[in-house]
This record gives sequence, C-alpha cells and structure tokens, in this order.
Amino acid sequence: MTNPERMRAMWQDNAALRHSVALLATGLLAAIIAWLTLSPPKQHVDGILSDKAYHAIAFAALALPCAVLYARALTWTMPIAALFGAAIELIQPIVGRSAETADFVADLVGLAIGVALGLFLRAKIQSFVSR
Repeated sequence: MTNPERMRAMWQDNAALRHSVALLATGLLAAIIAWLTLSPPKQHVDGILSDKAYHAIAFAALALPCAVLYARALTWTMPIAALFGAAIELIQPIVGRSAETADFVADLVGLAIGVALGLFLRAKIQSFVSR
C-alpha cells in the first residue's frame, strides 16, 4: 500500500474517531468561550484587537473542528452555535457585562469564517488523500 493509499484509508476508516474529536473539540471550545464571556469582567485592558475581533475569532474556532472533521454535523452544530452566541449576549448583563448586538453579529461572522476556512481545509485534505 502506497503512502497516499494509506492516508486515504486512514481518513475513511477513522470517520467515527474524526466525528468524536470534532464534537469533543467543539464542546471544549464552547465551554472556554462561555467561561471567558460570562465571567465577571476584569479591569479593561486595551488589546491589539477589538472586542468584536475576539468574538469573531472565538466563534471561527468554534466552527472549525466540525467543518474540517465532521462537515455533516454543521447542519445542526451551527444553528446551536448561533443560539449559543445569542444566549451569551442575553446572559452577560446578569454577570455585569454589557449585551451588544454587534457582539452577536461578530459571532455570526466568525461562524461563517470558521465554516468557510474549515470546509476549504477539508477539501484540501480530501484532495491530498485521494491522489
């Protein structure tokens, strides 16, 4: 068996493992995002990026594992991720943070970027292993 054939077999034969890793990584990232966004606010420190950029990056990271490893799950994980972003904004005033529609929009933009990047990477991986 040549190396590309071996890689193709590994990609196809380990679908259940890929799916489990994708869902576990997505769940872990969601927990981290919840902790970071729902913890009481710390003293404001000016960062390199805006708050909206951090939201977009976090939600892009949230979408990436499923997009790369378990694309079929996007049909249900992305609506849940969008609801998760909305719930965060609704809960934030309870923990002393402000709710902003722009944060939710940044979450949605991040999800779109994460899905697009993940599906691009998935296509590259699949084209590489199918050689």
